[in-house]
Amino acid sequence: MTGSVRSGARTLLARLGFSRLGEAEALLTELTAHTGLTRDGILADVAVSADADEALVALTRIARRDAAPVRAAHEDPRARRAVWALLGASDGFADFYFRHPHELADLASAGGSLPTDAEMRSWLADAIDATADGFSATGTESAWVSLRVRYRRVLARIAAYDLLSPSPVDEIPKVTAALADAAGAALEASLAVARTRVSQGAAGAGLFPREQVAATRLAIIGMGKTGARELNYVSDVDVIFVAGVDPERSDTLSESRAVDIATRLAVQTMRGLSEVEVEPPLWEVDANLRPEGKQGALVRSLDSHLAYYERWAKSWEFQALLKARPIAGDRELGDAYVRAVQPKVWTSAARENFVDSVQRMRERVTDHIPAAEVPFQIKLGPGGIRDIEFTVQLLQLVHGLSDDRIRQRGTLEALDALVTQGYIGRTEAATFARDYHVLRLLEHRVQLRHLRRTHLMPADADDQRMLARSTRLAESGGRIWEIWEGIKREVRDIHVRLFYRPLLSAVAALPAEERVLSTEQARDRLAAIGFADPAGALRHIAALTSGLSRKASIQRHLMPVMIRWFADGVDPDYGLLAFRRLSERLGDTPWFLRMLRDSSGAAESLTRVLSGSRYIGELMEWIPESAAWLDDDTLLRPRSGVALQQEARAIQTRHGGIEDAMRAVRALRRRELLRTAMSGILQTVTIEEIAQALTTITEVTIQATLRAVRREIVPPEDDALDFSVIAMGRFGGAELGFGSDADVMYVYRANGIDPDRAQRLAARIVSELRRHSEDHRVPLDLDADLRPEGRNGPIARSLDSYAAYYRRWSLSWEAQALLRARGIAGSVKLIRAFTELADQVRYPETPDTQGLREIKRIKARVEAERLPQGTDPSRHLKLGPGSLSDVEWLVQLLQLQHAHEVPAMRTTSTVEALRAAEAAGLLPTTAADRLAAAWRLASRLRSANTLLSGHTSDVLPTDRAKLDGIGRLLDYPPRSATQVEEDYLATTRRSRRVFEKLFYG
Repeated sequence: MTGSVRSGARTLLARLGFSRLGEAEALLTELTAHTGLTRDGILADVAVSADADEALVALTRIARRDAAPVRAAHEDPRARRAVWALLGASDGFADFYFRHPHELADLASAGGSLPTDAEMRSWLADAIDATADGFSATGTESAWVSLRVRYRRVLARIAAYDLLSPSPVDEIPKVTAALADAAGAALEASLAVARTRVSQGAAGAGLFPREQVAATRLAIIGMGKTGARELNYVSDVDVIFVAGVDPERSDTLSESRAVDIATRLAVQTMRGLSEVEVEPPLWEVDANLRPEGKQGALVRSLDSHLAYYERWAKSWEFQALLKARPIAGDRELGDAYVRAVQPKVWTSAARENFVDSVQRMRERVTDHIPAAEVPFQIKLGPGGIRDIEFTVQLLQLVHGLSDDRIRQRGTLEALDALVTQGYIGRTEAATFARDYHVLRLLEHRVQLRHLRRTHLMPADADDQRMLARSTRLAESGGRIWEIWEGIKREVRDIHVRLFYRPLLSAVAALPAEERVLSTEQARDRLAAIGFADPAGALRHIAALTSGLSRKASIQRHLMPVMIRWFADGVDPDYGLLAFRRLSERLGDTPWFLRMLRDSSGAAESLTRVLSGSRYIGELMEWIPESAAWLDDDTLLRPRSGVALQQEARAIQTRHGGIEDAMRAVRALRRRELLRTAMSGILQTVTIEEIAQALTTITEVTIQATLRAVRREIVPPEDDALDFSVIAMGRFGGAELGFGSDADVMYVYRANGIDPDRAQRLAARIVSELRRHSEDHRVPLDLDADLRPEGRNGPIARSLDSYAAYYRRWSLSWEAQALLRARGIAGSVKLIRAFTELADQVRYPETPDTQGLREIKRIKARVEAERLPQGTDPSRHLKLGPGSLSDVEWLVQLLQLQHAHEVPAMRTTSTVEALRAAEAAGLLPTTAADRLAAAWRLASRLRSANTLLSGHTSDVLPTDRAKLDGIGRLLDYPPRSATQVEEDYLATTRRSRRVFEKLFYG
C-alpha cells in the first residue's frame, strides 16, 4: 500500500472512531483474510460501537478461533449492528463470544425488541431440557452449563436492544424489568435442574425419594431490585426461600421434611448459578435478607416466616419486604407469602423505632465505602442512586400507612404514584426521575464494560470517553463527568425539595386545592424523620414562615434545608423551638437574615448547636447576638485570660455601683461560657482547651467580683488587709467541665489590723462574694467544703491560722486536698505565702505512712457511702470504679509519696502529674495511658451530659436517646448509644484494674 493510500485509509479509520490506527489497519487486513469479507462490509456499522478499537480486537480474536460465525454475523445487517454495539461496549461479551463463537448467530434476532418474560422462561427451560441426560449427575452439571450459556444469549439480546436504542436513557425502565425477568427465568430453570439432582443424588442413588421432592413446594421471592423489576446487568440477586407441602400429598410428607428437601433444593439452585464451573457464574444469589440474616435458616415455611415477622423482625426488615415479589418456583405459595407480609410492611412506619431503623438501613450501605471510592460511587455516594431510592421509599412508608395508592414496588412507579396523589410536586418529581434514569444508565454501562458488578465511575480518560459514547449523553469523557457531578448536586437538592419543602404547604395560607400536603400528612412526615412532637414542629414552622415580610420570605427559602438539618440532629424538636425563639429575639436584624441566607455553613452550625444542647439554646435566647460567631471561626475560639481581664476591669471602670458592675460581669461570664460551649459542640477546641477556658472564665469572674466587693466593703483605713481566693479540686487543677462547682478556700492576712476586725471583714467579703457571684441562669457555686475542718471550720482563716492548723491538726485528706490548691484572686503576696505553706504540707520530705493508709481507708469508705442511693456505680462518672476519683486519688497518692523528690509532679494538674509519674518510672506507660484515657473520657462525658440536658449530672444516663445525644456531642456517629456505653465501661474497667493494683496493692 502506497504512503498516500495508507494515509487516506487511516484518515477514514480516524473518522470512523478508531484511535489506534496502525493496529486497526493490521487487524482489518487479518480479519478480511479470515472471513473473506471486504473492509467496507466489516466497517459498515462501526459507528454504533462505543470503542471501535476494542471491538475490532475482539472480532479478530473470535475469527481466529472460528471465522464462519463472524462472517455470517456480518452478512446480516441486524446481527452486524449488534456485534459492533456489544463488542464495542463490553469486553465481557467479547470473552463470551470467544468461548462460544456460534452464539453470534443469535444476534440476527437481537436489537429489534426486548424478549418477554414468557419467552425467556421458555428459552432457558429449553436449554436444560435439551441437555439433561436422564437423571445422571453428569446431565445436571451439563444442564447448568447450558443454562448459563443460554442466559448470556438472553442477556446479549437485552444489551443489544439497550445499546442500539436511539435514547437509551429512556429505555431504562424496560431494560431493568427485562433483566429482572431474566434473573427469575434463570432461577426457575436452575430450580428445575436442582429438583432432578436432589431426586437422584450426586451419584445417582436416591438422596430424597422422587415423590417427596415432587410434593415439596418451594417459592423463590425476589427482593430489592429483583423484586422491583429494577435489576442491573450484573448484580446480586436478593431472594427469600419459602417452603411448603403440596396439599394433595400432605399425608405422605411432613412440613419439617419438606423444609429439609426445600433447603437442599435452594442450595442446589444457588449453586447452579453461582458456583465456579466451565462456564463462569452468572451472579451471586443472596439470601441474607431472610429472617435472622446469615444466622437464620436458609428456608422456612410460610408459618415460620410469619411467626418471625410477628414477634422478632426489626423495622428495616419490613422496609426490605416493600419490594418482595414471587419470581420463581411455586407461584401460589409465593403469592400467599407476599399477601401475608404486605400489611406488616405498610404498618411498620407506626413502629416506635421506625426512624432509627430506616436511617440505619440507609447508613449501613455507606458506612464501609472506602474513602478513595466515594468520589466515584454512582450508587452509594452522596447524590447517588441510593439517595433517590431512600427518599422515595421513606415517602412511601410515611404516607403508605394510610394511602394504599402509593404502595408500589418500583422506584419510578412509586414516584409517579406520589405525584398523582399529591405528595410531591410534578416538576421536582420529573427532574428526580430523569436523574434516576441517567444514574442507572451510567451504572449499566460501567457494568457492561467487563460484565462485572461495579458501581464506580471510571477514572481513566479513555474509559470515560467510551462511557460518554455508549450512553449517548455526551461526546467527550470530560463532559460525561460534568453531567454526573451536576446530577449528584441536583439529587441532594431535590431530596430536600421533595421531602422537606412540601411541609411548608401544610402551614402556608394556601387554598386547599393548592396544598401539596395536608396538615395530617405533614405531621406524618415530620414524625417519620424524627420529630417527637410533629404538631408542635408544624406550629413553629408556621410561625417562622408565615407573612409577607422579608424575614418570612428568607425563612421560607431556608426552612426545608434547616428542617433536614434539625432532623439529623440530636433533639430536632428542641432545636426547632430554640431557633424560633432566637429568630423572634433577633426580629428583622439584617445581619442575622443575611447570615442565614448567604452562609450555609453558619446556618447548618446553628441547627447543630441548637438541636445538640439545651445549655446552648437557653443561653442563646438571652445572648442572641452570639449567632454571629457561627459565621467567623475566630469568634468561636475561647478568649484569652488577658482579654477577659481587660474587659472585666473596663466594666468596673464604667460602673460605679456594685450591682450594675456585677450584672455586667455575669453577662460577660455567660457570654464566654456560651462561646466555649459552641466551640466544644462544633469541635473547634479540644477537651483540654475547654477545661482551660472554663477555668479562665471562672477565675476572671471571681477576680472581678472580689475587686468589686472589696471596694464596697473594706474601708480605706483597713486597706492593709490582704485577702485571697485559693482554687481547689478540679478548679485548682484547671480541669473544670460544664456544670462543675468551683471549689475554693479563703485566706487573709491582717497586716496590723485588729484580728477580730480582720476576721469579720474577711467573713463579710466571703458572704458578699458568694452573693454577687450567684447566677440563676448559669449557677456558679463557690464551694468551700475542702477547707480545714470542712463545713465545721471557719469560712475564712488567716494565714497564721492555716499554718497553726496544718502544723498541729491537719488530717491526711487535707494534705491531699492541698495538692490542687492554687491561688487565683486577691493579694499576690498572700497567694505566694500560702503556696509556700501548702508546699510544706503537700510535698513532705518523708511521707506519712499512717496518713497514706488513712487515705486508702477514706477512699474505700467514699466508694461505699458517697454514691447516691440506687445509682449503678459503674455509671457514675465521678465516683464510679475506674472513673475520675480513682484516677485522681491514685495520682494524688503518688504525689504525696514522691513529689518531694520529683519536682515535675508538683503540679495541680491531674494529667500533668500522671505523665510526670510515668516519666519518673513510677507508673508503666500502659497503666498511665489507661488511667489518662478513663479520666479524659469521663470528663468529656460529664461535660457532654450537661450540654445536652442543660442540667449537671455525674451519672451516665441509661436512656438510649440521651446516650445517643451525648455520643453525638463526642463525635460518635448517629445511633451510637450502645457504643458510647460500651466504650466507657470498657475504658473504666481497664482503669479500675490499674487503680486496684497500684492504689490498694
